[in-house]
Amino acid sequence: MGNPISTRFTPHFGRLPAEQLMQAAKEMGLDALDLPRITPEWKKMLDDAGLVVGSVDAQGIGQLFSTDASKRQSAVDGIKGQFENIATCGGKVIFMCLVPENHSAPRAENFSLWKDVFPHVVEAAEQNDLYIAIEGWPGPGPYYPTLGCTPEMWRAMFKEIPSKHFGLNYDPSHLVRLGIDHMRALSEFIDRIYHCHGKDTVMLPEELYASGNINPTFGTSYGFSEGSWRYCIPGEGTVDWKKVAFRLQAAGYQGAVGVELEDHRYWGSLEAEQKGISRAVAHLKQAF
Repeated sequence: MGNPISTRFTPHFGRLPAEQLMQAAKEMGLDALDLPRITPEWKKMLDDAGLVVGSVDAQGIGQLFSTDASKRQSAVDGIKGQFENIATCGGKVIFMCLVPENHSAPRAENFSLWKDVFPHVVEAAEQNDLYIAIEGWPGPGPYYPTLGCTPEMWRAMFKEIPSKHFGLNYDPSHLVRLGIDHMRALSEFIDRIYHCHGKDTVMLPEELYASGNINPTFGTSYGFSEGSWRYCIPGEGTVDWKKVAFRLQAAGYQGAVGVELEDHRYWGSLEAEQKGISRAVAHLKQAF
């Protein structure tokens, strides 16, 4: 059996009543859901529908890296409570995007705050037998402040915290747009991958010529874009998903592959979102 294919909630799909959402998930070919939060009620509904939990989002991440020590401690305490609840409800993989509270601070400065606080977060994951998967989105321009979005930072982070309960959400779409070899990164960090996002990137040569690799002066031509690239569903971008699947499965990866729908062609309505998710699922299932 292949890896379960999941999806993150999109604006219209995620607002469906729970029973209708479960039915729609099954009709789109999904095996799992990536949840913003988990409760015993949601876990039971997933079980009844024959679906599993892909990942669960952690909340309140920005304050973990506040310059105010009391805010950092409060955020750690909140994370510990979340982890206990997630473990009780049957979750296993925690999705985190480490965007600091202060976007404009130098990334090295925010990394110093991370070194102070994140060992306590990982310790809480160990105590609850959970696995943290950090997201590689670089964050909003112009500062791109996210901690843990490049191999340079992953090497430094894993040197500081070698615990196997701390790892990555592998999302090649971000690596492609940043000019990072996504297959080399997959090979280097294969033993740290606890979740995978099914999202792709199209490079846009005309837009690259017009504006270079900085944001266009007069706005982008597409949604989910910064000019020289745009995000898209798997199968319509740069990534060869069969190669990704082969490398993950050869290493024994058994986690979910979660569709993260960020494609302007499949946005703006429930019908468009379901069409995009369905097409993404169909392509991923050919690989996984």
